[in-house]
Amino acid sequence: MDFMRKFLFLVGSARSGGNTEDLARQAAAQLPSAVIQQWLHLRDLPIPSFRDLRHSPGAVYCEPAGNERILLDATLDATDLVIASPLYWYSVSAFTKLYLDYWAGWLRLPGVDFKARMRGKTMWAISAISEEDPAKADPLLGTLKISADYMGMRWGGELLGYANRPGEILANEKAMTEAKRLFALSGQVIGGLAEN
Repeated sequence: MDFMRKFLFLVGSARSGGNTEDLARQAAAQLPSAVIQQWLHLRDLPIPSFRDLRHSPGAVYCEPAGNERILLDATLDATDLVIASPLYWYSVSAFTKLYLDYWAGWLRLPGVDFKARMRGKTMWAISAISEEDPAKADPLLGTLKISADYMGMRWGGELLGYANRPGEILANEKAMTEAKRLFALSGQVIGGLAEN
């Protein structure tokens, strides 16, 4: 039976057409045409600050609506989540962090079975960094890897590229070469039958 891959690209940049998105689009261009791609810009889907209700007596998380519903449905529908976030203060962007914070609420929504439905999906990370030392991105990668592990997701891989000014990533030959290989690095058959 065919296994249809659905890649959700979640762009966490604070500006349009940034280096991180350029890098993600270079990687995405290498995916087979049979792979479904969905692109969501988190800045264009504003959601309120997350309220943690876990220890509030009688409080329940409301049924998601509006942009939250869009994000939840897209997340559950994807087989692969690609977090495309620039490195902001050595971690993910505020838009990306807020999206991840909402996972805590989705875990507690009756009938959603969020954690069970996330298990087995694959998470990827793409980031343009203005630091030449890639180790500066360790906190960003740690946030995403540990989150994926907690949810029982696979880690697909990461793509980091040095760039500072807008458009600079496209002149980074190393990053462009690595973008072409990202989705082939994990040994999975992208767009083919169920992976190992």
